[in-house]
Amino acid sequence: MSPYSDISVEALASGAQLIRLNRPEVRNALRTSMLGEIAAALEAAEQDESLRCVLLTGNEQAFAAGADVREMAELDAVGLFKDQRPEHWRRIRRFHKPLIAAVNGYCLGGGFELALHADIIVAGDNARFGQPEINLGIIPGAGGTQRLVRCAGKALAMKMVLSGETITAREALAAGIVAEVTQPETALERSMELAQVIAGKPPLALRLAKECVLQAFEAPLEQGLELERRAFLFLAATEDRREGIEAFLAKRPPRFEGASVSQRRY
Repeated sequence: MSPYSDISVEALASGAQLIRLNRPEVRNALRTSMLGEIAAALEAAEQDESLRCVLLTGNEQAFAAGADVREMAELDAVGLFKDQRPEHWRRIRRFHKPLIAAVNGYCLGGGFELALHADIIVAGDNARFGQPEINLGIIPGAGGTQRLVRCAGKALAMKMVLSGETITAREALAAGIVAEVTQPETALERSMELAQVIAGKPPLALRLAKECVLQAFEAPLEQGLELERRAFLFLAATEDRREGIEAFLAKRPPRFEGASVSQRRY
């Protein structure tokens, strides 16, 4: 029996996993228990050495249409202060493996903030992105004011946050929010293909590559360059580097295992 009620988790081929948001009757509105389940599933994936990439999706009508407003309406200021959701968001942020979001339909509010936690977003051309919290007298509370500026710039972020207006998948692609736009019926398929490509790469290099790219948003250039150099030198002493070079020279597919030189079996 599955430990989850608001999501489903499915193993894919070649070291990838699919997490599907599963509250279609409310367009996958993010209630507290759902966020906790997403965090728990990502933590389990983090610990599973066979998994190298995780895919997050909803359905063709909605990735997630926002927070569960009915649940929010029951919380006053004291209730929000004691809210468990900020801790769930922190747990989601701590996921170190590559995370892909396949988005169709509504991707709004907390749903958009969840998608922005992904490293890559693939969107069907029916997707709509927005931060409409201003219409409820509040602002984004799970990183929307920060991540959106970093990936789309101040002008578009201000427009979306202050007006509550949505943008299309094509507009999100042009702004750098989305990596690819497909037909709605192929967004998940394309995301699965990409997840399996990434899952075939060396796991230590994947983790450090993600860390270095994310540091570009948060650290001064010199600090980011120093992190990149240290990561590069560390990876030079791994079995995966040796395997990658040997496979290239032998013109055969590499077999990456994530082992350092000290773990090499003789």
